[in-house]
Amino acid sequence: MEKYLKNTDMLNFYEQKIVNLINCQKWNELNEFDKIAKIYDYVQNNILLGYNKYDNLTTTQVLADGIGQCNTKATLLMALLRAVGVPCRLHGTMVTKVFQKSLMPQFMANLAPPLIVHTWVEVYYQGEWLSLEGVITDKAYIVGLQKLFPQHKGEFFDYAVAVKDFKNLQIDWNGTNTTIQQMAVIKDLGIFDTPDEFYSIYKQTYKGIKKFFYEYIGRKIMTNKVAKIRNI
Repeated sequence: MEKYLKNTDMLNFYEQKIVNLINCQKWNELNEFDKIAKIYDYVQNNILLGYNKYDNLTTTQVLADGIGQCNTKATLLMALLRAVGVPCRLHGTMVTKVFQKSLMPQFMANLAPPLIVHTWVEVYYQGEWLSLEGVITDKAYIVGLQKLFPQHKGEFFDYAVAVKDFKNLQIDWNGTNTTIQQMAVIKDLGIFDTPDEFYSIYKQTYKGIKKFFYEYIGRKIMTNKVAKIRNI
């Protein structure tokens, strides 16, 4: 388990801001279940769903942004779990862009590659590895989305959500897997000890003008759309 607890350049949980956060929240004083529960809730609901400029941000950079998507929230979640002695690893995949179509402006939908890098954290708890993918979408956003589609039942595949049962989401930590986007997975890239290792191999494929439009225009439009839904 030692390799699933190590610090890295991206996880950087020895930074004073991370140490102060952990001490303030008193996470180290909790049992293992509650450590996972409280940290999961913090990353899910204090770091609101939004689109960062880069995927390979460090933990302190994600905190400074105050928003996150799958990849950046995974980095923050991993760092905080490891900092309190909870082993975790990264699961890398590629997802279809289609499940975010209504958040994307049309020019982004046209420019985006068909497949997008997607990661989530797996935590080692009571002898098994469990997915914590449900941390990606904050609950306020989900409430707004369900108000937007009050009659919708069953499979939902849009607005950064890809699930089998829209009315009964598995996004709360209760000692089992959580999920919110895994139905969009097209290709499994495997398990990685650290995000540093993963991003040294896999990166989003935006380049040139596409990269510019995403970083400076597209992601901001998407984040604003998420905020509007959250405030319905």
